[in-house]
Amino acid sequence: MNDLHSTARFSDRVDDYVRYRPDYPSALLDWLQREQGIDAGWRVADIGAGTGISSKMFLDAGYHVTAVEPNAPMRAAAEQWLHAYDGFKAVAGTADATGLAGASMDLVTVAQAFHWFDEKATRHEFARILRPRGLAAIWWNSRRLTGTRFLEGYEALLQTYGTDYTSVAERYADDARMRAWFGAGYRGSASFEHGQRLDFDALRGRLMSSSYAPQAGHPKHEPMLHALRELFDACAERGTISFDYDTRIFAGHLA
Repeated sequence: MNDLHSTARFSDRVDDYVRYRPDYPSALLDWLQREQGIDAGWRVADIGAGTGISSKMFLDAGYHVTAVEPNAPMRAAAEQWLHAYDGFKAVAGTADATGLAGASMDLVTVAQAFHWFDEKATRHEFARILRPRGLAAIWWNSRRLTGTRFLEGYEALLQTYGTDYTSVAERYADDARMRAWFGAGYRGSASFEHGQRLDFDALRGRLMSSSYAPQAGHPKHEPMLHALRELFDACAERGTISFDYDTRIFAGHLA
């Protein structure tokens, strides 16, 4: 999405992204293998791979992964982190112009990045690079907005201090929209509980990894961190808070 400079807006947040963004639950890969029939012989294209969090999940399970990422600092971070895996390769490309050969992939994955993509152009490109009856799987960690004092306070903090939080948050697709995107090839969805236990430094880093968190020098930056400290102190148990998610995945064919 050019209006939000989606391919560049994380460039100055890479260190926090690497250290503090959550991974994905092992149950997600179990579901893909058990319910969707994928296995380690499948060639994976991880689109919008960022720093490689989702790529690592597949690499650890023995898959070969091509990470497609347009942001050079994030792609470099992935290469530095994952270079020891023989099955890993990172390339510059976007969701609608991956640069990958036609019918060259068995599985196309998108973790957390789908809301930045042009959905129509992306679907056409994924269909092009997938082999016949290949699978696309799209998922994200959806932060819980209610249920605990911390979760509700954190959402209020973002509403108050986030630079473009509302416009970014509204880009997440709901179930009906994802089913429509897959169309007749839709194969199923699942949801898994996930979370992080964070001390204050990790919570601060998790916040600052978000593209809508104002950076140092912005008039909202210091007030935001002060509010975060107050929220943490009010909610922490034994020096940490629980940052809770529901990890939602959708899978299907695109032919």
